[in-house]
Amino acid sequence: MPMIDPSALRQLFDEARTHNAWRDQPVPEHLLRQLYDLMKWGPTSANCSPARIVFVQSPAAKAKLAPCMSEGNRDKTLKAPVTALIGMDMAFYERLPELFPHNPDARNWFAGKPEVIAATAMRNSSLQGGYFILAARALGLDCGPMSGFDADAVNAAFFAGTEVKVNFLCNLGYGDPAGLFARSPRLSFEQACRIA
Repeated sequence: MPMIDPSALRQLFDEARTHNAWRDQPVPEHLLRQLYDLMKWGPTSANCSPARIVFVQSPAAKAKLAPCMSEGNRDKTLKAPVTALIGMDMAFYERLPELFPHNPDARNWFAGKPEVIAATAMRNSSLQGGYFILAARALGLDCGPMSGFDADAVNAAFFAGTEVKVNFLCNLGYGDPAGLFARSPRLSFEQACRIA
């Protein structure tokens, strides 16, 4: 494949920022659907695809989410047009006959193995969360991924009665650049990498 245009690289990485303030501009449902339809193609182990997403958008759902947030994240979450709850389905392996059909035994790699399930669900839903952020940026949306919430409260409020547990949250919309902090530094190649 050819390298993508440098302007696309800038949009996805170099100039993209984590936003804390948001313009009062709604995100239409068709864009949320397009976002998912892009991110779903990112690779996961045995195509297990454990991420499950709740797009919190309505005032009632925001009110339910607000008490789950840490003090520092509550206001910006209430003001974001959408907050995506990136969850992980702890029963993801039940879908493997559909998602990984060329190996009929794939479900048995996980069934009854809680440590393998937990590690696979966390690793791969986190990968999918990264794809989510890149897909959102590619569609012209800004992101504000977060920890800083009560996971048990989020699970009770939004995932009760399911096998899904929250991984992380991501505010989504059109960021207000006035709310950006100075960009934090990153480690250099020499500090973070080695070639073996």
